Amino acid sequence: MFTIEAVGHVRGGRDVPEDDSWGSSRARIELDAARFTPAALTGLDAFSHMEVVFVFDHVGEDEVTFDASRPRGNEAWPKVGNFAQRGKNRPSRIGVSVCCVVRVEGLSVEVEGLDAIDGSPVLDIKPVMSGFLPREEVREPDWAREIMA
Repeated sequence: MFTIEAVGHVRGGRDVPEDDSWGSSRARIELDAARFTPAALTGLDAFSHMEVVFVFDHVGEDEVTFDASRPRGNEAWPKVGNFAQRGKNRPSRIGVSVCCVVRVEGLSVEVEGLDAIDGSPVLDIKPVMSGFLPREEVREPDWAREIMA
């Protein structure tokens, strides 16, 4: 067992926990002023994108799934395990989202395309660096491409 303390929270953007329609959503991530100064975000504005690790804290225990299901409930797509999907009903309730950095100001980062909702605890922020991206072609099934279309 371990404890992770949030570094901040999502402010604004979406307010309903849905798996879709987050691509153009704008929100702010506000760091905890009791723990951080604006120096923690120095240089982040030089990056176009960042990864945000957050908690799907609005997903109840009774909504978590542990087995295979059809992504988004679509009967045309195959049943796949929870760890082969990126939905909100995860056993750990941890989300990871790559979003655009719009502006950095003080203890706040304005972002676009964050798959988290207003009030969600943010566990970590990391810049997207091309050297950490896969060097080979990314393979994925057809349904995964369709879901993001």
